[in-house]
Amino acid sequence: MIEVKNLHRHFGGFRAVDGATLEIETGSITGLVGPNGAGKTTLFNVVAGVLPPTSGQVLMAGEDITGLPPHTLFHKGLLRTFQIAHEFSSMSCRENLMMVPGGQTGETLWNTWFGRKRIANEERALRAKADEVLEFLTIEHLADHKAGQVSGGQKKLLELGRTMMVDARIVFLDEVGAGVNRTLLNTIGDAIIRLNKERGYTFCMIEHDMDFIGRLCDPVIVMAEGKVLSKGTIDEIKADERVIEAYLGTGLKNKDAVS
Repeated sequence: MIEVKNLHRHFGGFRAVDGATLEIETGSITGLVGPNGAGKTTLFNVVAGVLPPTSGQVLMAGEDITGLPPHTLFHKGLLRTFQIAHEFSSMSCRENLMMVPGGQTGETLWNTWFGRKRIANEERALRAKADEVLEFLTIEHLADHKAGQVSGGQKKLLELGRTMMVDARIVFLDEVGAGVNRTLLNTIGDAIIRLNKERGYTFCMIEHDMDFIGRLCDPVIVMAEGKVLSKGTIDEIKADERVIEAYLGTGLKNKDAVS
């Protein structure tokens, strides 16, 4: 699905991403881990078009998408969520979902005058789809709640729900578990697995919770100092001396701390 080839992103003299090369297989849930400052989020931002690369290439299903802006990638089915949820706080959870699909009839002034019936039909369909998504995520009881008033974990579920309102092919999840209690984290994990198995979503996720990564992800890619350090199953990653050194700088004596 995604090929990253010798990708660089520099900020002045600082090489946040320094020649990273990796692949994300279609239909996988790929984990991206590494110590703070490894370049994970910067890599996400470059792949998702938030930042241009200094050099290198990004391919999606063989198509060169290097440097394309987020709205173009959105229409190609590449979406990302953020560590801090970006909800429209004064709108309801249902309304947050309904506004996701682009090209809606009511977006043009002409149609608000002369296409009211079409707009009403479209809004009914969007409302039905939003309600289906909320039910899938087990937060249907929050449909009419202001999005800014729900918990952090529920906002993460809402962000995941946005990806379900369009034909997502690959979703990049940036620390979906950050600040989320264990019960809601399990709910989020269940939703990701169902979307992967039942709807064919491909995921790549940054996460620091190794138990969560181990439950969902295969393979796991490790970054350190802007480069890809290792790739394998969660057990292979935990046993890799290079990974232990990158996290702890202490070698095999403290490898249990990575577990």
